[in-house]
Amino acid sequence: MRREDLGSLAMFLSIAEERSFTRAAAKLSISQSALSHAMRRLEAKLGLRLLTRTTRSVAPTEAGERLIETLRPALREIDDRIAALTDLRERPAGTIRITTPEHAARTLLWPVVDRLTAEHPDIHVELNIEAGFTDIVAERFDAGVRLGERLEQDMIAVRIGPRLRMATVGAPAYFARHGQPASPHELAAHQCINLRMVSGSVYAWEYERDGREVNVKVEGQFVLNDANLIVAAAVNGHGLAHLVEDRAAPLIADGSLVRVLEEWCEPFDGYYLYYPSRRQPSQAFSLFLEAVRYRD
Repeated sequence: MRREDLGSLAMFLSIAEERSFTRAAAKLSISQSALSHAMRRLEAKLGLRLLTRTTRSVAPTEAGERLIETLRPALREIDDRIAALTDLRERPAGTIRITTPEHAARTLLWPVVDRLTAEHPDIHVELNIEAGFTDIVAERFDAGVRLGERLEQDMIAVRIGPRLRMATVGAPAYFARHGQPASPHELAAHQCINLRMVSGSVYAWEYERDGREVNVKVEGQFVLNDANLIVAAAVNGHGLAHLVEDRAAPLIADGSLVRVLEEWCEPFDGYYLYYPSRRQPSQAFSLFLEAVRYRD
């Protein structure tokens, strides 16, 4: 394989990831015709069909899938080593890409990013807000954020926040009409505002007391996939909501919401930043890591 073929391999991987010549060409800042020509030349050189093209989409063939498995870790290693070269500069530099839930981004990451980028103008940060799980290696992120109970075993994990609690809340007017539940089992008699997960399933409300765990599938008029809408629906008296405690705390404090079942909401593992154990952190990433690390 000649050195000039490395560019064609990177182009192939971009097409396979974007599933589109148009999007890949835009991402690479080259013309679609140049991209198509490079792929025809690469396939001719290998004597293999790497991509299956239709009028609507592009998908890798079996040979293409095998090549992707080889290219992703190899190109990631090249990217890491190039990023490490920035450590030779006098000032830390480079781009840090993080995939994270919105709640962690807002409460934990953004205050650090805001300060770090002001102190180090050559560091750039991309925060990709995702509620679901993301393969950070395949998607070429430097790190991701997850709750401690959901971490993968082959990752280095760094705690970035305190333990969390959930809060079950409702508007005073709602409780005036329907009363308050005394246990999670009594939620069956109440209107509850459901959360639709990224996976498509509806979140079952989780409770724990004295080591006893209870998961409740609740019912109500609303199924929403946005925490801000769930809060608004609860404040407007449409039913009970089950939220991370800090989202509801200001509204509990000002009387807009009333908390119930508090004794059933025990603390659980909070957020961790995780990244591949084989990754050699750049100077910029190391600075970010130390800045975001949680200290009791």
